[in-house]
Amino acid sequence: MTQATGVVREEAIGPDFFDDPHKYYRRWRKGGAVLRVRRPNGLPHWLIIGFGEARAALADPRMRKDVTELYDILRRVSPDGKGAGASEALSSHMLNSDPPVHTRLRKLVTREFTGRRVAALRPRVEEITRNLLDEMEGKDEVDLIEDLAAPLPVMVICELLGVPFEDRADFQEWSKILLDADPTVDTSAVSRKMSDFLAALLEAKRVDPGDDLLSGLVAQGGDDGDDDDDDDDDAEGSGGDQLSTKELVAMAFLLLVAGHETALHLIGNGIYMMLRDKEAFDSLRANPDRIPAATEEVLRRFGPVGWATMRFTAEEVEIGGVTIPAGELVAISLDAANHDPAVTPEAPRLHEVDDTPKHLAFGHGIHFCLGAALGRLEANVAFTQLLQRFGDLRLADPGFFPEWRLGFMRGFTSLPARPQ
Repeated sequence: MTQATGVVREEAIGPDFFDDPHKYYRRWRKGGAVLRVRRPNGLPHWLIIGFGEARAALADPRMRKDVTELYDILRRVSPDGKGAGASEALSSHMLNSDPPVHTRLRKLVTREFTGRRVAALRPRVEEITRNLLDEMEGKDEVDLIEDLAAPLPVMVICELLGVPFEDRADFQEWSKILLDADPTVDTSAVSRKMSDFLAALLEAKRVDPGDDLLSGLVAQGGDDGDDDDDDDDDAEGSGGDQLSTKELVAMAFLLLVAGHETALHLIGNGIYMMLRDKEAFDSLRANPDRIPAATEEVLRRFGPVGWATMRFTAEEVEIGGVTIPAGELVAISLDAANHDPAVTPEAPRLHEVDDTPKHLAFGHGIHFCLGAALGRLEANVAFTQLLQRFGDLRLADPGFFPEWRLGFMRGFTSLPARPQ
């Protein structure tokens, strides 16, 4: 293993990290913005925790994301495959690519995932939310994750992509396993299930297309019938303006998983924050125009993505006073960066937040989240309608503390509450 110039500490991430990562970040920050860590599954890599350093790294072209090189490094530093998560095939999407491949893939999906298309979803998002809240009426206790935060984004992304809603239980289970950090789970078997499901879905779109985003992507794709085409062939396609079958499956995986996981946790985390602060809850209920600003503070303080997806150094990179050699894995903690006291020394109350809190919850640079507008829309609608409908909403147990997900998605699995 190559070494950085100077003395760089390596910190172990314990099993309690996911319960309170900021306990670790506060300690690590005393030693600087860049360090080496070893995950609970044994995977070693560099970690960036400062806001300025994270923002710079997210936009640094020397921090590469090419999936083939990335997985080669993963296999080198973790021969048993721990830490890989989803298979290399599923991970071969635009989030794990560099220009010019990334430029081409993002351009193709942006044709379908337009701002106009997202804005046109507002009435449907509002309707789905009303229906979900209707089902909560009259109940003594509800689970705000199971009854609102989870089904709302899943129903929206299923309709947007053209995925059968009845399949949601399967792909939600698979995506949770692939995103979590449990080294005891065989993610390769789950990856195969997800790949087979998406391949069959895309083939159905090819035979019988609909007015949905995946059908639009399939229409752009070439019927190459070969998932093993080399990258040069895939990149060329027909004049470089088509998606291969392999690319279609990976793109569908990214859009489906990211399209519901991030919004789920944004909504759940935001509701929890509001229920923990009655004054903020009442103030936002009385002033719903302040909810978008509050949503930005939720994104900053409890954003749904704790760490950005892995990068590697294409050459020696100096950042935060530390020199990272070429060919090293680098993670960027959005969660730690968003709590950098040099940027936000004190956390504002939700109803007192600045209109434009600084945060990196959706990333920065060319990989800025394509679904940011949709996530914000779903959260703002959910928060507004929930507060208006249930003014006496409260936690079922005043002392409730969430059980956080075992992974770098920041969210939890349940939120028991009493509507009235």
